[in-house]
Amino acid sequence: MAEANLSQSEADALMSMEKRRADDRVYDFPDCGGIIAVPLISADRRESFLLDVSRGRIDLAKVKYQNRARQVVVLVRLDLAGAPHRNPDDSEISCPHLHIYREGFGHRWAFPVPADKFPNIGDCWETLSDFMRYCNITKRPEIRRSLLI
Repeated sequence: MAEANLSQSEADALMSMEKRRADDRVYDFPDCGGIIAVPLISADRRESFLLDVSRGRIDLAKVKYQNRARQVVVLVRLDLAGAPHRNPDDSEISCPHLHIYREGFGHRWAFPVPADKFPNIGDCWETLSDFMRYCNITKRPEIRRSLLI
């Protein structure tokens, strides 16, 4: 099993690493209750990543974008709707919020969404593009837009 605990410098390096789609497969943006896991690779092909896109079963506005490294390490997760998040220091962050890997805590810390990186958070399709840019996915996977977004 992959090591789930990274140093902050390892996590930061993985986050900033250029990522590309691993193949030419075409994915459909998930409908209610759906999820896709898109394989990505580093430019030098030495690291593998996953881009997860999931959708709520009842609330279609509940969308989650996630970038994982080494199969199990969540580097970044963007929750667009849902309950507030309680951080390890007991502070509460309302939704939408952004989880960023933090050494010793994994992805258990959430932060307000930076408006300069995600200027139109109400548009989940545009936000997917912003999320891929934020995660440094340069050769992006082809994801077909759903009628429900």
